[in-house]
Amino acid sequence: MAIVTYRDALNQALREEMQRDPDVFLMGEEVGVYQGAYKVSRGLLEEFGPMRVVDTPITELGFAGVGVGAAMVGLRPVVEFMTWNFALLAIDQLVNSAAKIRYMSGGQVGVPAVFRGPGGAALQLGAQHSQAFESYYAHIPGLKVVMPATPADAKGLLKSAIRDDDPVVFIEGEMLYNLKGDVPDGDHVIPLGVADVKRPGRDVTIVCHSKTVSVALKAAEQLAEEEVDAEVLDLRTIRPMDTQAVLSAVGRTHRCVVAEEGWPFAGVGAQVVDVIQREVFDELDAPVLRVTGADVPMPYNKHLEKAAKVDPARVVAAVHAVLYRD
Repeated sequence: MAIVTYRDALNQALREEMQRDPDVFLMGEEVGVYQGAYKVSRGLLEEFGPMRVVDTPITELGFAGVGVGAAMVGLRPVVEFMTWNFALLAIDQLVNSAAKIRYMSGGQVGVPAVFRGPGGAALQLGAQHSQAFESYYAHIPGLKVVMPATPADAKGLLKSAIRDDDPVVFIEGEMLYNLKGDVPDGDHVIPLGVADVKRPGRDVTIVCHSKTVSVALKAAEQLAEEEVDAEVLDLRTIRPMDTQAVLSAVGRTHRCVVAEEGWPFAGVGAQVVDVIQREVFDELDAPVLRVTGADVPMPYNKHLEKAAKVDPARVVAAVHAVLYRD
């Protein structure tokens, strides 16, 4: 076990999978000579050379298409977007090609590709560079959507994503790259589609993912001072979603709050709430509440930006509401 940053955990996963399988290669803007916009690909060009660490032009639609084609003929590309905001330019390749080729070919052709990069808001990057798009991609049959919150999860889930035979949308937290945490030694692999209890509790379940995991944990610490024992359940994979973990958690605590960075309308939390009310409605002692980003384009002004984001105080307030303490 070693303490590793989130970015270095991703770097380890890429290096180990490229060493393990010669069909794995990395491509994207500035992944080679510059070693990645966030230095996730540091040292890989030197080790594997320009045929396996490929610097591309600023053409998201083009290099995403190259990745799809490479996967169709048996390679395992990892396509890095400098940010998922820029991946809007490549959405046709992900939605109309990567997601559908296996189905439309009758299972004859797969697309074992990973599309990865940072998503969500950082600090004062403006409305066009601060968007959480996970619900977009989770809406599409044929795509898997993964969002790790810790260094250990980042490494283990990326290794699984690279080995997966279907296209994986791998969204990293833009504010998490410097986060440090314990990462197991050896071939650390975490199966896709398995949620994780980051903190056990008996009074209420907080369902979260990516950057809202740290928010939920801080909220749980504050609630503990009030003698409220909050469970924090990290989805880790948005699609396929570990619905059984959600249902089991609600069956234990009988109350639930869902926290997510994205907008409220048709968000990931809406899917979580739907599953809960359909499957374990009689277990609920209060309505499920959602805490989301504000339903506006992200403001540039730092005070307005802060007001638009999910924070521990809003999660605590939602927990108070489901406990009828407000």
